[in-house]
Amino acid sequence: MDTIQSIKQRFEIIGNDLKLNRAIEKAIQVAPTDISVLVTGESGVGKEAIPKIIHALSHRKHAKYIAVNCGAIPEGTIDSELFGHEKGAFTGATATRSGYFEVADGGTIFLDEVGELPLTTQVRLLRVLENGEFLKVGSSQVQKTNVRIVAATNVNMFEAIKKEKFREDLYYRLSTVEINIPPLRERKEDIHLLFRKFASDFSQKYKMPTIRLDDDAVHLLLKYRWPGNIRQLRNIAEQVSVLEEKRAITLSTLASYLPNATDSNLPAVVGKQKSEGDFSNEREILYKVLFDMKADLNDVKKLTLELLKNNDSEKVQEENQNLIRKIYGNKDEDDFAQEEEDVNELLQLPNVTNDTTFTKPSTEDKYHFAEEIEVEETLSLQEKEFELITKSLERNKGKRKAAAAELGISERTLYRKIKQYDL
Repeated sequence: MDTIQSIKQRFEIIGNDLKLNRAIEKAIQVAPTDISVLVTGESGVGKEAIPKIIHALSHRKHAKYIAVNCGAIPEGTIDSELFGHEKGAFTGATATRSGYFEVADGGTIFLDEVGELPLTTQVRLLRVLENGEFLKVGSSQVQKTNVRIVAATNVNMFEAIKKEKFREDLYYRLSTVEINIPPLRERKEDIHLLFRKFASDFSQKYKMPTIRLDDDAVHLLLKYRWPGNIRQLRNIAEQVSVLEEKRAITLSTLASYLPNATDSNLPAVVGKQKSEGDFSNEREILYKVLFDMKADLNDVKKLTLELLKNNDSEKVQEENQNLIRKIYGNKDEDDFAQEEEDVNELLQLPNVTNDTTFTKPSTEDKYHFAEEIEVEETLSLQEKEFELITKSLERNKGKRKAAAAELGISERTLYRKIKQYDL
């Protein structure tokens, strides 16, 4: 019975992390069977070691083992690569070709980056998993194969299924047993061991003394997040071994080789790109603002109509003040006027009291709207407002403060109306 330690030595696996040991243990247990295995984990964690272990410990170990990188094969040729094709099946098919499933009959196929497979190829693969049958491209003759499939992916399969990029039935056929390889940042005690192993290998390869890290450099090595995992760690060890003349590596020297080494070790919040739904929500908010402004204008109309219906100045002012408090709460006319100006300036819209329709801007305008937004027709409200302001100014002999008090509006609003009507 192969032990975890003997398997590590045989396949040159470095580390004593509990999750790593559990992954190797599951590979040893599942190897004698023929069930499908899905290996998951981030890019660069060493997922390719698991299918090698499974094949080496299985009864298929004397048959062929073929590793296929599904993400590296173009979509138009992947069916031909996996299942073969007949002569003349497509342009360039000058001869009949056997695919990997035919060549590896009786052995093991490792499908790396299986999450990148096109949906049409996924259907063909599902048929192989269910009954061991496949069709060559351009052929109508069903062929049988006895292949053990081990797949690997760094994709979140449930997200891929949700987005309809991966078939759910295929996922459950592939993942009869799922083996997860932990990322390097979760194997803190293994990082320095791996670095020392790589440094020793490169010193022998390039025939130079082995590099050594001081205590501060080791601390940085353990603190770094290693987004590229073991593959990145190996590359860094090789770069430092080749480029540094001094064999004693300090903190500053190591930091110069690590991207974003001074950044926080906290998980990064990745911003999402704006989707079409985000823009739709913004448009709805903009429309809501405009319609709220329309409602406010209707309230102002009511206020003006009250002024027209009453002649008792003191009574009108008291009723107007109550109506203003009801509509605007604690805000006064100055606050409302400033808010209206700010909104119009922000949206680059004409003053809503001057125009009855927001027309679609030309292509030269800075801001564009998806459609025309019609505001309720004001009828003769502007004429009455003009007439009322004119009479009030005449009665008060042009004194704006007195006229504003009579009309129940602020002097600032009256001044703006005077400019608007060119009085």
